[in-house]
Amino acid sequence: MINLARFSRWMALLIIVLTATSCERIFDKGSKENIAKAEKKAMVGDFPAAAQLYEAALDGTVKSAETHYKLALIYADKLKKPLDAVHHLNRYLELAPNGTRAKDAQALQKTALAQMIVGLNGGSPATQAEMVRLRNENQALLNKLAQKPPPEVATSKSAPGAKKPIPANARTYTVKAGDTLAKISRLFYKNSTRAADIQAANFNQSSGTAKIKPGMVLIIPK
Repeated sequence: MINLARFSRWMALLIIVLTATSCERIFDKGSKENIAKAEKKAMVGDFPAAAQLYEAALDGTVKSAETHYKLALIYADKLKKPLDAVHHLNRYLELAPNGTRAKDAQALQKTALAQMIVGLNGGSPATQAEMVRLRNENQALLNKLAQKPPPEVATSKSAPGAKKPIPANARTYTVKAGDTLAKISRLFYKNSTRAADIQAANFNQSSGTAKIKPGMVLIIPK
């Protein structure tokens, strides 16, 4: 004879597992579609469109590390934007420090930094000392942006990762489904490099990427 209580517990557990799996697939679907579209755009040479689609696929998780790396390649080799390339290489190495592309990412970082120095020097070759100096300054700036609160917000005593209060007259943005800090940065500043500024303005978090949810109101620094 069937034990109804035990059968009900098993059915409830099965429903929870199937629901979780289904939600994960729905969540991943948008990112996978954007990545597939991005790869098609890159194959036909439409690199600006490919970059936008890759940016839209970022979700701040470890799964997006490979997408950060592909974006870095496009910005460095195709769009000639070494600053954006360095940003995405930094994100790759943060998310996957022991990833299969970690050594390649570090090597590409040096190349992108050298390109930045050449641009700053008006096209003259960069020295090794200049490369080291700029790399150190770049890392120090990233650390500073991740830790420094904006001028209009007092330092919060709340727990790390907590949302900061919104001051009066601050410029704000309400998070929509599918948004990431990089995507919001691109919306307001035309590039993704100020994602760290937005995070620092809103969260007491000195490392990693803060989690944002639809309906959340974010401060957008000037």
